[in-house]
Amino acid sequence: MENLNIAALGGGSGLSTLLRGLKKYFGDITAIVNVADDGGSSGILRSELGVLPPGDIRNCLVSLSEEESLMSRLFQYRFPEKGSLAGHSFGNLFLTAMSAISGGFDNAIAKSGEVLAIRGRVLPVTLSSVTLEAELENGKIIKGESSVSKTNDRIKKINLSPILPPAAHDVLEALKNADIMIFGPGSLYTSIIVNFLVDGIVDAIKASGAYKIYVCNIMTQPGETKDYKLSDHVNAIEEHSYKGIIDCIVMNRGKIPDKVAARYKKSGSYQVEADRVKIKTVKTSLFSDEIYARHDSFKLAKALIKIIEENKK
Repeated sequence: MENLNIAALGGGSGLSTLLRGLKKYFGDITAIVNVADDGGSSGILRSELGVLPPGDIRNCLVSLSEEESLMSRLFQYRFPEKGSLAGHSFGNLFLTAMSAISGGFDNAIAKSGEVLAIRGRVLPVTLSSVTLEAELENGKIIKGESSVSKTNDRIKKINLSPILPPAAHDVLEALKNADIMIFGPGSLYTSIIVNFLVDGIVDAIKASGAYKIYVCNIMTQPGETKDYKLSDHVNAIEEHSYKGIIDCIVMNRGKIPDKVAARYKKSGSYQVEADRVKIKTVKTSLFSDEIYARHDSFKLAKALIKIIEENKK
């Protein structure tokens, strides 16, 4: 497995969860991360200092680093909820400062990767400052990633403003050279599909001979994917890219513990139903035995390895 090039596209906590497991088995991993986040610490730094949102980038860097290293723990340190640094993580501030002294955000990520001795590399999908916009089925237009993720109305289509921002350096080359591409897990529109809206990304994916795997979320997301079944996920991805972009789907088949399911039900979130799609779908137990319905990094990595090995045959 060491000689395979892996390109993983996403954002949020889902991509970092994936990377944490993959790094145990693959040496050449490129994480391609969306930069539309406008909430929390990232949103504050973006609005006040004009930097790209560092939060998802930081999480991916840490996920590819030595897990117990002092620097990785330092990057994840979040200042107390009082004072001018309230809510900020050290890693977000580090990336912001490094961007200022190293000549750009892409350089800051590369330098931070060296500091953390990461296994692979992390690339922002674009270096342009972008705003996510969504057209809802009721005709309304909403702007901002945090607003899109919380909408209670069904999403018809999403776009970036400005339209078709250029891909960051090395992103298209990474897709061209990939043997395996992985989309997800993560928020369908605001973490995964948003990457397809950058100029050249869909064309590079289509031209690639890579085997393309979609990791479906375990739970529906209130607002963003309310009542979505597996087929709805596939349709949304294809409508924002092209039909046939996915070669294989992997999704959780394990039952969510009743206590966990009951807590999610209060916010209108349910386990994604695996209805019929015309794509090879591998169903296996991926649930992390925690209080949250999330993927287990190592269960997911093992499931992906099995799929990759079977495809090579």
